Amino acid sequence: MLSAEDVWVRYGPRSAWVLAGVDLAVRPGEVVGLCGPSGCGKSTLGRVLAGFLDADRGRVTVDDGARRPRRAPHPVQLVLQDPQRAVDPRWTVRAVLASAGAGPAEIAALDPRLVAPAWLDRHPHEISGGELQRVNLARALLAHPRYLVADEITASLDAVTQARIWRLLLAHCRAAGIGVLAIAHDRPLLEVVADRVVDWRPVSADP
Repeated sequence: MLSAEDVWVRYGPRSAWVLAGVDLAVRPGEVVGLCGPSGCGKSTLGRVLAGFLDADRGRVTVDDGARRPRRAPHPVQLVLQDPQRAVDPRWTVRAVLASAGAGPAEIAALDPRLVAPAWLDRHPHEISGGELQRVNLARALLAHPRYLVADEITASLDAVTQARIWRLLLAHCRAAGIGVLAIAHDRPLLEVVADRVVDWRPVSADP
């Protein structure tokens, strides 16, 4: 499983702890919802789990610390709320997808409901925000992750687009046995998409 054990994080030696003794686990194929207010450390935890940020204390393990091939993509992929900030605006959609290490055949075989073939030679500004978020999800899936952290991935989208994206994402993740940590403010949404929901109640204290 993907596991955080007694994780502590702060941004500077004199800063308050953002994460204080956090324990969380996501099993293969499980969808865990993480719900809480802005500024409580949910996104920081997502970055720690995905390897973008090191914990000051505690540890994160993926499948009990199993080794991955050298230079392989990180087994935990992170998808953020703003798709425009996650891509190089000079790249075509095809180049964005190829950055996950996918070859032409794998890109061509993508589910057209996730990435329409007509988008491949367009640039990010030439497709909608919802379409670009689907590209970002496809890129994460092309990295063949064992776990996916989805941080407010549909917060800025209309309800119909939200439903479409989550339906596609969950279908792909469940078929591949990918565990998902879904981070959101919207508890009713998490109750629909997640197998269980964790209400974020961080404890701010010194160890």
